[in-house]
Amino acid sequence: MPELPEVETIRRGLESAVINKQIVDLQVTKPKLLRNQRAYFLNTLKNNSISSINRIGKLLIFVLADEQNYLLVHLKMTGQLIYTKGNQMVAGGHKQAIEGELPNKYSHIIFHFADDSKLFFNDMRQFGYMELVEDVELIIKKYGIEPGTKNFTWVNFQKIFVNRKITIKSLLLNQQIVSGIGNIYADEICYRAKVRPDRKVNTLTVVEKKKIFTATKYIIEKAVEKRGTTFSDYRDTSGQPGNFVKFLKVYGRDGQKCMGCRQENIKKVKLGGRGTHFCSRCQR
Repeated sequence: MPELPEVETIRRGLESAVINKQIVDLQVTKPKLLRNQRAYFLNTLKNNSISSINRIGKLLIFVLADEQNYLLVHLKMTGQLIYTKGNQMVAGGHKQAIEGELPNKYSHIIFHFADDSKLFFNDMRQFGYMELVEDVELIIKKYGIEPGTKNFTWVNFQKIFVNRKITIKSLLLNQQIVSGIGNIYADEICYRAKVRPDRKVNTLTVVEKKKIFTATKYIIEKAVEKRGTTFSDYRDTSGQPGNFVKFLKVYGRDGQKCMGCRQENIKKVKLGGRGTHFCSRCQR
């Protein structure tokens, strides 16, 4: 699933492509990907346009020119947004949904713009969705503090540990507590902070909490800079693998020597149903 750095990369790529283009037609072949009635979705978007693209966590927010509606887009596991105009392509998300001619069997929602360009919402496994909302602030309020934003401060971060006894990884993955972090970056954050992801948060010292805070900022900022991570099938908006894969220290390295201590092998365990990677020597 694309996490904050991957979705931010997609947002930036699409923003320069679709802004202020009139939507003259839409095709919806899989209505189950809509969280609105199909007729309402089509009628609201037709002859409308996108004035800007924002993001909270892993959720893209298309601000519509009518100043009344917002289009929410979540790619989930295999979603893809692909913009085309002639030979130009701006795409990001799951690799399989990009490859080959368009539209293809994964093209479930298609936007047609007045200049003959198109935006395809492809989704191989069909877990992603689009939804029109009027009050976007109600959506944003459901998300926790986000790395890279002005509210991600030490003062706010230390509050998320209060009266909680869950594991560190569960805390980082909870979008209502910290938005945008997924499995890959949670493991990398814990490794950089030198704490085990299965530690309970109520056992952490203040020093350890500060290390997690600092590590979170560093990992997410670096991943955004490198246009995300490609571990399996994600591609950025240039169709290229995310370069942060070169900086991974634990994720996907189970059975290999730790790059820190060079003594222990990276372990992989199941934690909350997620594959979780750590070094038992470097992380306490």
